[in-house]
Amino acid sequence: MYDLDLAAEIVQQILGSVHTIRQRFEPIESPADFYETDAGLEKFDAICMQLIAIGESVKNLDKISANSLLPVYPEVEWKKIMGMRDVISHHYFDLDHEAVFTVCEEHLDSLEMALNGIAGHLSQQRNDNSIA
Repeated sequence: MYDLDLAAEIVQQILGSVHTIRQRFEPIESPADFYETDAGLEKFDAICMQLIAIGESVKNLDKISANSLLPVYPEVEWKKIMGMRDVISHHYFDLDHEAVFTVCEEHLDSLEMALNGIAGHLSQQRNDNSIA
């Protein structure tokens, strides 16, 4: 068994990053909004930093759960989340603004739903362990 408290903490950190991305993405209406102004570039940089944090945290969650937790939630493409972290970190200047826009616009809902499911699962496991 893995450390349920640590896993729950990581999930909450990821949910916090999702919330931060939503706030920062709110004024963005198209990929061009990321690069046409200094303010847009700042939003892009800030969102990318949160995406790096999410990808790293997903890697850590997978590691501490010995690759047993994330496969239970196949509706999220976890490997792509981890891969995006690597792309942003290592190939930032080649990053496609449209790809980041698409992630923010189309994939945060399913990630958040899965994370809420994981949080509930972990909470239930912790409760079960405290009763036993």
